[in-house]
Amino acid sequence: MPSLSPPPRRIIVSHRLPLRSTPDPSSPFQFSFSLDPDSLPLQLSSSLPSPPLFVGTLPLPSPSSSLSDEFSQHLLSTFSCLPVFVPSDLHHHFYHGFCKHYLWPLLHYLLPLSPSSHGGLPFESALYRSYLSANKLFADRITEILNPEEDFVWVHDYHLIALPTFLRKRFPCVKLGFFLHSPFPSSEIFRTIPVRDDLLRALLNSDMVGFHTFDYARHFLSSCSRLLGLGYQSKRGYIGLEYYGRNIIVKILPVGIDMGQLQSVVSSPETASKIRELKETYKDRVLIVGVDDVDIFKGIGLKFLAMEKLLEERPELQGQAILIQITNPARSQGKDIQEVRDETHSIRDRINTRFGQPGYQPVVVIENRPVPMYEKAAFYAMAECCVMNAVRDGLNRIPYTYTVCRELSPALSDSSKKSVIVVSEFVGCSPSLSGAIRVNPWNIESVSEAMYSAIAMSEVEKQLRHEKHYKYISSHDVAYWAQSFDQDLQRACQDHSVKKNCYGIGFGMSFRVVALGPGFNKLLVENVVSGYRKTCSRLVLLDYDGTMVPQSLIDKRPSEEVIQIVNRLCADPSNVVFVVSGRGKDDLVKWFEPCEKLGIAAEHGYYIRWNRDSQWETSACINTPLDFDWMKVVLPVMRQYTEATDGSHIEQKDSALVWHHQEADPDFSLCQAKELLDHLEKLLANEPVVVKRGHHIVEVTPQGISKGVVVETIISAMQDHNKAPDFVLCVGDDTSDEDMFEAVRNCANKPEIPKITEVFPCTVGNKPSMAKYYLDDTVDVLKMLRALADTGQPGPGSSQSYVSFDDPF
Repeated sequence: MPSLSPPPRRIIVSHRLPLRSTPDPSSPFQFSFSLDPDSLPLQLSSSLPSPPLFVGTLPLPSPSSSLSDEFSQHLLSTFSCLPVFVPSDLHHHFYHGFCKHYLWPLLHYLLPLSPSSHGGLPFESALYRSYLSANKLFADRITEILNPEEDFVWVHDYHLIALPTFLRKRFPCVKLGFFLHSPFPSSEIFRTIPVRDDLLRALLNSDMVGFHTFDYARHFLSSCSRLLGLGYQSKRGYIGLEYYGRNIIVKILPVGIDMGQLQSVVSSPETASKIRELKETYKDRVLIVGVDDVDIFKGIGLKFLAMEKLLEERPELQGQAILIQITNPARSQGKDIQEVRDETHSIRDRINTRFGQPGYQPVVVIENRPVPMYEKAAFYAMAECCVMNAVRDGLNRIPYTYTVCRELSPALSDSSKKSVIVVSEFVGCSPSLSGAIRVNPWNIESVSEAMYSAIAMSEVEKQLRHEKHYKYISSHDVAYWAQSFDQDLQRACQDHSVKKNCYGIGFGMSFRVVALGPGFNKLLVENVVSGYRKTCSRLVLLDYDGTMVPQSLIDKRPSEEVIQIVNRLCADPSNVVFVVSGRGKDDLVKWFEPCEKLGIAAEHGYYIRWNRDSQWETSACINTPLDFDWMKVVLPVMRQYTEATDGSHIEQKDSALVWHHQEADPDFSLCQAKELLDHLEKLLANEPVVVKRGHHIVEVTPQGISKGVVVETIISAMQDHNKAPDFVLCVGDDTSDEDMFEAVRNCANKPEIPKITEVFPCTVGNKPSMAKYYLDDTVDVLKMLRALADTGQPGPGSSQSYVSFDDPF
């Protein structure tokens, strides 16, 4: 029986390794190590298909170079941990400089309006370079052990946002997921970062990006739209971004807690002993608990002010209610941390002076030491209410832990297993706690009332709220989260098994991978020129906006270079050249007036003119005069949306009406365009028209009018005049041009049409298309057309003789 192959390895990358260290003079490394059960990377590892490898730093000075290899091997063999050695000076600038005093405050909505006034530093290029250097050291370390065809890499949090770019540059097909544990701010905040594009592109170099809440994901998608012009699609419950041929999945799921680890802590003798001690110390008191890091966003001072307000307005609680505030050691250094401590001490001392009694202090702060988990669990088990009052926080699992401790504590009777949570609406866990009392932490009176409601609430309601929370928390634990992320990362990487042509473009942090499907390649000028030289009846079909001139130009008139190139192509008697555009005929006639032999198809082919001296004709598919009464219905509707959408406008053509929203707010105009499309489709259900979306447009056209019909008409006319094309070049950038590509492909396969030996359907921009080829932009298009114009007459190997084709129609 063949042996089963082991599952692919998971590499978990975080700033810190999941290790604890204690001084040990007897060790050759001066420290002994153990796994940290409170570390999230370790907690998630037990639910993965195979034991993972951890990559990160240690909170210790790097060992001497002579011991670093031995030290690394010891941690790798004993704990599956591979340390990244970041020099202390570099780490200080990376972590305490860029991460903690620039990026972290900004992700929490604090703009550095003045130098370090509230903990946020202005952007400094030197600190950013340190950030990139540290991320590069992580990439160097991962490179040593990565098997890019098999391994899955899971990167955690804002310290390592740049890492996906470094890995993708080295391994174009690396299987890479990223989870951001902090908030992702609104695009108005994120856009203030000078290197905003670098950071966005780095996240998009992952295969999947995870967030705790939909709000964070929505802000990320909005930033991608506003800064990079990327849209997203939701399909079968998954949100996807198309980025240079790669599909990036956006995952939304908050992290849970480790139920097994917490169960062992709650049931430990140390916890039971601490609970007995607390029962004696706080006998007949009502305990309210809060556990927070010391930083400017946790709202500890606001919580104390709410407690002060509670005691002022509810004197019956004086001598009864006690707020236990446990403060975890600060994770960063600086003036802002000391200011938080000074503020909380000042408010605490004022409250205790005003309302304290012998044997009673209304606010108890436990600080200046690491509080072990069993001690926190004991306070959770004893507290009637947990208050999480942060003004901004990524997720915060404290309310989850509190609920489970109240449920699982053996020191509590079944009737005592109830809890109430007061949680800030600006904390990531808030949406998942449907039974919590949500508050605005800035509204002191509202928080005070919420605290009183939690205390005075009926026992039945407390029980119902507790049961609702525990049911969710116990079923959405860290194992559920890790398994869900891992499964979706595998799904996101399924495209890797499809053979694609991948290559990198861009320098530095602008690097990204272009992934092309089988048979979809960049159009090489030399290949087009070679086919051009071998043929003598050529058809060149060119879209205008986005193909011959950039979409971003305000002045849409063709340049002198474009006119010259078009005239040189038209001067070759073997060529038939057409501009096929959605624009109205008046603009195109005026702009291309110098081009005598150029054919023009305007309004997607409703009007066709074979050269400057010929008359305009309507599309060959129109056998009877069209009724345009539908315009009287559509125009008022479009005007209504135009008035409501600043920056939009209506274009009236002879055969169509177009609503443009390129200059409007991208998020709002996208919603408006979807609504307008739905509105018009229902309104015109019985009319002989087509309502369609294009690039920043909603358009209504008569049925049977398309660029594809134009292609069929021109090729049929050429065949009728014994000049069937043996070379077709068709270039366009919009969704309407897909009809051209499909028509070219169909005509090339029709048995009644002589075989077209050289066919080049080409889209502008690397995106899903029916075209076989692509060019990057209008610069590449003009470069190719210039090369064809320079080629001149067909060579001696041509298989057809020239037939006059000046005005055959």
